[in-house]
Amino acid sequence: MSSSSSAVKRKLSGSTDGKAIKVAATTTPGTTIHTAVSGTTAGTYDEIWLWAFNSHTADVLLTIEYGGATDPDNIIEVTIPFQSGLVPVIPGLILQNSLVVKAFAAVADVVTLVGYVNSITD
Repeated sequence: MSSSSSAVKRKLSGSTDGKAIKVAATTTPGTTIHTAVSGTTAGTYDEIWLWAFNSHTADVLLTIEYGGATDPDNIIEVTIPFQSGLVPVIPGLILQNSLVVKAFAAVADVVTLVGYVNSITD
């Protein structure tokens, strides 16, 4: 990064006080996780990091709608093993232009998502 570059760690916009977000939705549109920075300025974007926890008694399919709901363009599917700690879901992917990350799961209210956003400006 140049001397005028910055990276600021922020909570997911769908989170209250940085706490986990419970995935209530079981179909599209999913539960809102984060809305990316507005605009399309080159070098200004959100770097999103996301982990999932499954408190159910069986594995649960989690679908992430990453900036849209078109399959396969915007869809990330991950089977989250039950009671196995935090499973990485989004490993620092970038997004901008007020696009929204949403999630739905095969079972309501058993998967929670935690993470953060690095707001990047270079």
